Amino acid sequence: MVAFLVFPLRSLGELRGINMNAILAKKIEQGQKFLENGIRIPVTKLGVDGNIVIGHKTLGRDKYSAVQLGFDKRTKARPAKSLKSVYNFVREVRITDADTMPSVGDALKASAIFKPGDVINVTGISKGKGYAGGVKRYHFKGGPRTHGQSDRERAPGSIGSNTTPGRVYKGKRMAGRMGQDQVTVKNLRIVSVDDNFVLVKGLVPGGKNNLLMLKKVGEDKKFVPLYADKKPEVKEEPKVEEVKVEEVKEGGPTTSA
Repeated sequence: MVAFLVFPLRSLGELRGINMNAILAKKIEQGQKFLENGIRIPVTKLGVDGNIVIGHKTLGRDKYSAVQLGFDKRTKARPAKSLKSVYNFVREVRITDADTMPSVGDALKASAIFKPGDVINVTGISKGKGYAGGVKRYHFKGGPRTHGQSDRERAPGSIGSNTTPGRVYKGKRMAGRMGQDQVTVKNLRIVSVDDNFVLVKGLVPGGKNNLLMLKKVGEDKKFVPLYADKKPEVKEEPKVEEVKVEEVKEGGPTTSA
């Protein structure tokens, strides 16, 4: 027998006092927008609908306060036991004030946490590039193209030392698997936000449908908002009331004052 837990969802107004600075998102697409000063900027559209509180970390039990968020619910009604969660993306968000901690089952909205002009850090998994050489992976210069060294152009060169230490140091930059790493792009600006989507100025790690974590780190005091198409105002002409005039037939009755 399978039991399903149903949590009551609180309204957005009740969640505005929550002291949180991060939320989970999914990369939707890239595009461009114009600012009010006429500058064209690259933007990335992120989907943020579906951030559900699934757990708590408390000072008394875990020595710190945090909220566990679940995002991107799995399509299968009953996922495998090895997955342990019905969400594809589960992360913790630290909270400084435990008194304003949301309840389990609450749906967090981006508009209650972010606003246009906020500065955020975006963390995600970068695109995988496969096995790459030193020139592509670390921008090595390569060897000379002249004096008969036709096979040394993209070679890494010597990698070892002398008798001392007689080995290759750990972390030596060499050819290997490139990409598919956790990357954080810092100091991106939010240009638009609502309950379902966030528009970020610039690019974020990974491809479409990549799962991300957005963390607020500051606010841009010189923020320029997006250009909004404003329809020209049409002045309404004053309405003239029509007055009906009754015609008086000749020879009809007359009224005396």
